[in-house]
Amino acid sequence: MEQRKLSRPTDQRNALLRNQVTALLWNEKITTTHARAKEVSRLADKIIQLAVDTVLDVKKDVKKSVDKKGKPIEVEVILDGPQRLAARRKIMAMIYDPPETKKPGETGPAFRERTQDVKHPLVERIFNVYAIRYSQRNHDNNSAGGYTRVLKLGARRGDGAEEALIELV
Repeated sequence: MEQRKLSRPTDQRNALLRNQVTALLWNEKITTTHARAKEVSRLADKIIQLAVDTVLDVKKDVKKSVDKKGKPIEVEVILDGPQRLAARRKIMAMIYDPPETKKPGETGPAFRERTQDVKHPLVERIFNVYAIRYSQRNHDNNSAGGYTRVLKLGARRGDGAEEALIELV
């Protein structure tokens, strides 16, 4: 498939795009040059489509364990199906894994409690937020794709590069 070279060697270009796709999915919008925005849009749409295609591939399982007092308890656990697991691994290869950050005013114990089960926060956000949001949108509009929007902002001051805002729709 043809792609823009962005005046960079392959390894630098791939790292740049991977970094910008990660920032886009984490922050839901970024500002960059227009050529980069179009490439980032392509990659982000592919990542989200992978998650949307496997949104229903989950299995529910019941785990039995014992609490501190010795009472048996049953916990319902949602596991990935084989297709969703494969999509998760592909997505993890395409993006970086930024650490979860504290919310303003959040204490250390509250932060640890909130994030104790989350190993890959961005991947969890892709599957638990974006995939559900866009699968419903695809179902309502009877379409797929078009998860990002690129808006031209004009020339950048300094070097005159065409800037663009890319955001999730």
